[in-house]
Amino acid sequence: MVNFERRGLFLILLAFGIFLPAFAQELSAQNWAEKMFQKKNHDFRMVGRGTKSVYHFDFSNLYEEDVHVAAVRSSCGCTTPTVSQKTLKTHETASVKATFNTSSFVGQKSATITVVFDRPAYAEVQLKVSGYIRTDITFDPPEINYGELASGTSREQEVTITHRGNSNWEITDVRSHCRHLEVRLDPPRRSPGQVQYRMLVKIDDSMDEGDIRERLTLISNDPQFPTTEMAIAGRVRPSVSVSPAAVSLGTTSPTGKISRRLVVRGEEPFEIMDVQCVDQRFQFKVPSGRKKVHLMTVEFEGDGSDDRISQQIRIVTSLPGQKSASCVVTGTVAGTAN
Repeated sequence: MVNFERRGLFLILLAFGIFLPAFAQELSAQNWAEKMFQKKNHDFRMVGRGTKSVYHFDFSNLYEEDVHVAAVRSSCGCTTPTVSQKTLKTHETASVKATFNTSSFVGQKSATITVVFDRPAYAEVQLKVSGYIRTDITFDPPEINYGELASGTSREQEVTITHRGNSNWEITDVRSHCRHLEVRLDPPRRSPGQVQYRMLVKIDDSMDEGDIRERLTLISNDPQFPTTEMAIAGRVRPSVSVSPAAVSLGTTSPTGKISRRLVVRGEEPFEIMDVQCVDQRFQFKVPSGRKKVHLMTVEFEGDGSDDRISQQIRIVTSLPGQKSASCVVTGTVAGTAN
């Protein structure tokens, strides 16, 4: 009889579809958690000393069970992790916020952030960040933050860029992947060993609703460090929203009836023009008239079949452009109701 090492035996059993329980549980536990994350790596690239450098690792609950984050930790003090929401119901989204500590560290830095889940099963996900913190360039203020904006409005912010050590340093270009940003640089002010630029960054009124997470890349004539990144943050307030964004029906019988209440809010008085859902088992009681807040009822009636429910409901309003808001309804239709 041939003796195999443990790893070799596992690979052979795996090839034949036979799983050792301990290995299978471990692999499964890590896999379900990692699937929730859109990205697990981020490079801050070149950033200035003291500048605000933050990245959000977004993740969504893809499962019927609640997901709970027990802890987040970092392998290096150069990065501080926090989580925006610890418990997520089905289809809810949160983020692990990684803050690069540019005031306390310099040079090339990297960190591994470990996200620990304890529900619905134990799992760990590792997120990696890296970047280079420069000491010769600073920004005042340390980031461009527009705060909260109403949809359809624009705002401009000024920032002073200071480079020390080379009075011939020059910004040759400013780039961004965001088409809603307009940048203007004033001529540089030069003094012995220092160059300063006044930069105006304007966000236009067509910026998409939601969180603003953009960055500018400054291109310079420095052959050693030709690029430097600057963060742009803020939020464009939706002109219409629905709460809750994720609705759970729980468990109902195949012929059962269940209802939930939705709150639909707008920046201006509006009328609900249409409610769209492809599942004909859903019916809606829509209030009439124009107002800023509408209370709408969602009713579900089973058709006799067992099913798992995951449906998007889209609410179309009379606001300009027929602005709409959506929510996701989940639940289970089974033989008996809880």
